[in-house]
Amino acid sequence: MSLKFVFDWKMVVGGYLLIVNLIGFIMMGVDKRKAIRGAWRISEASFFLTALLGGALGCSLGMKRFRHKTKHWYFKYGMPAIFVVQVVVLAVLLSRNLIPV
Repeated sequence: MSLKFVFDWKMVVGGYLLIVNLIGFIMMGVDKRKAIRGAWRISEASFFLTALLGGALGCSLGMKRFRHKTKHWYFKYGMPAIFVVQVVVLAVLLSRNLIPV
C-alpha cells in the first residue's frame, strides 16, 4: 500500500496569502502599540514589503482597525493601490487562462 501525495496549488497559495495578510494585519497592531509606548518601531519598508509579497489587504485592514499610519498619504493610498494592482494582475492571468482554475 502506497501513500500518494496530492499537491493542490490552490490550497498552498491560499494558505500563503492567508498567512502573509495575517502578518500584515498583526504588524500594524504591533507597530501601533509600540508607537503609543514610544518603543522601537517596525520600518515602513517592512510594511510595504509585506504588502508587495501579497499582504496588502491585511495591511490595509490593519490600518483601519488600529487607526495606524492613516495620516501618511503613501500608506493611505499606497496599500489599497497595491491590493488593487494585485487583484487586476490576478484577474488578467485568470482571464487569459495563464493560471489553471
